[in-house]
Amino acid sequence: MRKGIHPENYRIVAFKDMSNDDVFLTKSTANTNETIEVDGVEYPVIKMEISRTSHPFYTGKSKLVDTAGRIDKFKNKYAKFTK
Repeated sequence: MRKGIHPENYRIVAFKDMSNDDVFLTKSTANTNETIEVDGVEYPVIKMEISRTSHPFYTGKSKLVDTAGRIDKFKNKYAKFTK
C-alpha cells in the first residue's frame, strides 16, 4: 500500500436517517459541526435522507407510484393524433 494517500483522521461518527430517525455508528472522516448523544456518549452526526433501514431495496417495501394516472394522462394528451 502506498504511504501518505489514506486519511489518518478516522473517528466514530453517528449517521442518522432523517426519514425514520434510525441512528448507526461507524468510522468516518466526514466533517460535521453537529453532534448527537447515543447511549450517553456524544458523537458527531451526519444526517442522511435514506439508509439501509429505509431504502426499498433493503426493506422489501416499495412506494406506490401512480403509474395509472400518468398513463391515462399520456393517452388523453395524444388521443388526438390517433387515426
